[in-house]
Amino acid sequence: MPEPTPGVPVRIDPRGPRFAAGLTTLVLLLVLATGSGVLLVAQAVVFALGAILGLRWSPYGWLYRRLVRPRLGPPRELEDERPPRFAQAVGLGFAVVGAAAYLSGATWLGIAASAAALAAAFLNAAFGYCLGCELYLLGVRGRARLSQG
Repeated sequence: MPEPTPGVPVRIDPRGPRFAAGLTTLVLLLVLATGSGVLLVAQAVVFALGAILGLRWSPYGWLYRRLVRPRLGPPRELEDERPPRFAQAVGLGFAVVGAAAYLSGATWLGIAASAAALAAAFLNAAFGYCLGCELYLLGVRGRARLSQG
């Protein structure tokens, strides 16, 4: 895989984040079914790798590139990696709060944080609607309006 060029946004196959959202949905369902803070910590690590290092360093991104994409045709178009990376950061926030809550005994907060993350992951997996990506775009538009004065 070629190295990204500094200053040029990385372009990705949009099917990869949707695949990752499907896996995330399954993991979060397991978290809610078991109340496992440790499993939610593992999901937080997956989110952190995608948010901080980029989607190609995420375990789910790796699985998509190795196992799924070779069986598909090329994507019709590529998309900017920044909105899905921001979505991973939002997921990381919910996972950290949820894991800390489960592990400290505040189960109700763990359930709430996990359920919120699950709702967002499910929307992306099932319908291709990325809430975190939309938040990113709102922020970009808001910044542009503020800079216009």
